[in-house]
Amino acid sequence: MNPNSPPCRFSPERALELGRQTLEIEAAAVDALKNRINGDFARAVEAILSSQGRVIVSGMGKSGHVARKIAATMASTGTPAYFVHPAEASHGDLGMITRQDVLLALSNSGESEELLNILPAVKRQGARLIAMTGNPQSTLARGADIHLDAGVAQEACPHNLAPTASTTAALALGDALAVALLDARGFGPEDFALSHPGGSLGRRLLTHVRDVMRDLERIPAIAPATPTTDAIVAMSRGGLGLVAIVDPAGRVLGIFTDGDLRRAFEQRIDLRQGEIGAVMHTAPHTIAPERLAVEAVEMMERLRINALLVTDAESRLIGALNMHDLFTAKVI
Repeated sequence: MNPNSPPCRFSPERALELGRQTLEIEAAAVDALKNRINGDFARAVEAILSSQGRVIVSGMGKSGHVARKIAATMASTGTPAYFVHPAEASHGDLGMITRQDVLLALSNSGESEELLNILPAVKRQGARLIAMTGNPQSTLARGADIHLDAGVAQEACPHNLAPTASTTAALALGDALAVALLDARGFGPEDFALSHPGGSLGRRLLTHVRDVMRDLERIPAIAPATPTTDAIVAMSRGGLGLVAIVDPAGRVLGIFTDGDLRRAFEQRIDLRQGEIGAVMHTAPHTIAPERLAVEAVEMMERLRINALLVTDAESRLIGALNMHDLFTAKVI
């Protein structure tokens, strides 16, 4: 702490008052943007959609932090975009911008020197320039092909100095651009998952049954003539809570699960004699390997079962999975 700074004078009541006031000011700043979603906004969306290149987002200071987030949001929602630091652009990074690109430049004042320094070069290259500023009469706004007004009545800072409401408004306007673009591109959940393979949605939408199922070598599969006691032993060793009953060609004839075993005990059925084919559950529920793992989850929950056999088009057994496998794969 600076020894010359004034002493701390914390007041819980003052903190609560400023916290609520900040949220009110910033909410009002974002709400005011609705009246500025006009023809300029539509032109900006159209310019980006018609571009053969990428969206280059740039800004200094706090605007630069917002610009990075806007670029990241666009990139993850179907609009190729990346951030270029305006100061670095003047020292070589300007070569990253081509005439096919669109430059989205953020500056609350519209007078950021670093952005204005690269403005002539960007224009000379032929790249389109969209400016997002809080001052429509600024140098950056007047030099842009399209201007988006992100101005605010006041900052949330009690001194009206620190960028607060202005950065919130710019961020919200950037999100509005990204959402309009993703809708125009027909960008859906599957597309989102492809760019987020490490996230929960990616796992849910990109994981198929074949990715999580246990292969044939790890599934107890027996003939219908197998003694029931041997079938129970095989089921116990398999660790899946089931045993598959198949014909000589590997086609599924039935299934016997630990649930069937419990029900047999409840009904006092003597399992010490006879073959598994006599007590198996015929026509078991199965799923194809190319189906999504989330579909397996939905099926098991709907049918109130804990495991599924995986079969090919000819009903041949090729795998199996249970809820534990899906939980381990973080599908659920």
